[in-house]
Amino acid sequence: MNQTAQRITALDFARALAIFGMIVVNYKLAMQAENDGPTWLAAVAGLFEGRASALFVVLAGIGVSLMTAKSRSSLDKDLIRQNRITLCRRAAFLAIAGAGLLLIGWNADILHYYAAFLLLASLLISVSDRILAVMAAAVVLISSMLLLLFDYSRGWDAGFHVYTDFWTAAGFARNLFFNGFHPLFPWLGFFLIGMWMGRKRWFGQETRGRLLRVSLSAVIGLELLSYALTHWLPTGLDTESAQYLFGTKPMPPSLFYILSASCSAFAVIAACLYLVERSEGNPLTRVLISTGQLSLSHYIGHVVIGLGLLEAVGYLENGRLSFAVLYSCGYFAAAMIFSAIWRKRQRHGPVELLLRKVG
Repeated sequence: MNQTAQRITALDFARALAIFGMIVVNYKLAMQAENDGPTWLAAVAGLFEGRASALFVVLAGIGVSLMTAKSRSSLDKDLIRQNRITLCRRAAFLAIAGAGLLLIGWNADILHYYAAFLLLASLLISVSDRILAVMAAAVVLISSMLLLLFDYSRGWDAGFHVYTDFWTAAGFARNLFFNGFHPLFPWLGFFLIGMWMGRKRWFGQETRGRLLRVSLSAVIGLELLSYALTHWLPTGLDTESAQYLFGTKPMPPSLFYILSASCSAFAVIAACLYLVERSEGNPLTRVLISTGQLSLSHYIGHVVIGLGLLEAVGYLENGRLSFAVLYSCGYFAAAMIFSAIWRKRQRHGPVELLLRKVG
């Protein structure tokens, strides 16, 4: 496998890991099993919260940059227009798919946010790397300001499971831009960071080692500083306020969370580059790459099929963390088997085929 193909498949490998993490988090949420179970299991499951989805969005931004690289480098107006039309059509498809998931009761959908990211990306194909970086920084800073200016809990029920006024104009806008599961502020920042990263030559052997070391060091440093500010150092704030401002959980998405989740995404991508290079012939590696290539199908499937099956047998809101994690692992294993079989017959997944027909 040549280096370019190896780098692309490494991103697919990372997508598979992101999908697995999202399945664990989403099943835990859907089964209302956040705090039940052994402490060690809660800690392990908690590692995926806000990290898997951030990785997924960063990878989406990288994918857009790779897709539009030719038009950006050539500045061919026809090719740029073609890419914009493709991105807009795919955004429309994802908006419809996301709306479908919302209508069947899946409140944690990411696809309708993803659609907004693609619409904005269609306008940014030819902008400079510097503008992308400035925009990403602006989104992060504005997000931090919004947390100070507005009530983050507005619209949510007491357990942060149901957004009570989602289907009103004001509630939808608030959820989309400010305090939904993956609002534009700050999640557009992850996407722009991914677009910026996709333009850099950080996937080569000469830079990825440094990327892995720096990003891992940053994650550890940020987590330690966050813990110190919320538990040890005198900040003049009560525990709840300190967690709100300095915590690294995704809700609310503080500056510490955004930076830590971005760095953890970089670290996972760099690690995947190493893993795929060293084990490209391994059957498990190949299956995970295939699973990542069907990530959109698996995202929709884990809601419609995975949660649909539990609801059909009356075991959805069981509240058991051990079952949620075990079921997540079982579903992902089934998804891997399906991916291996499907990829022998088709190049793209079932939903990916529909997406490509649209755009």
